[in-house]
Amino acid sequence: MPEKPSVLFVCVHNAGRSQMAAAWLTHLAGDRVEVRSAGSNPGDAVNPAAVEAMAEVGIDISAETPKILTVDAVKESDVCITMGCGDTCPVFPGKRYLDWKLEDPAGQGVAAVRPIRDEIKVMVEGLIKEIAPEASK
Repeated sequence: MPEKPSVLFVCVHNAGRSQMAAAWLTHLAGDRVEVRSAGSNPGDAVNPAAVEAMAEVGIDISAETPKILTVDAVKESDVCITMGCGDTCPVFPGKRYLDWKLEDPAGQGVAAVRPIRDEIKVMVEGLIKEIAPEASK
């Protein structure tokens, strides 16, 4: 991994899982990791239940907007993490690809999104330990 690895989170609509994952990674790793998120078929807005669930843990994603997945976003990322988007993510040699199996929060209320949010946090914490551990003091 480079000194400052970059991670791209991809889901179909870039409105729930990938937005929450990007927010967790930014919140937990700070400037040690470059973070992107995108969708193969982006929605019109971030899922309101995802916004509410993240606000409950002090992370504001209300200003985020779904973005289209581009070849450049994949090329510029060291790690590409897909979340239920199948084979729509372009594959380039030398990149690391992970597929996180997570329930889709689309159309669900905040009570159903909370466990997804919490599962994503655990997965992001594991990712940080692997690609951007804090320097020894």
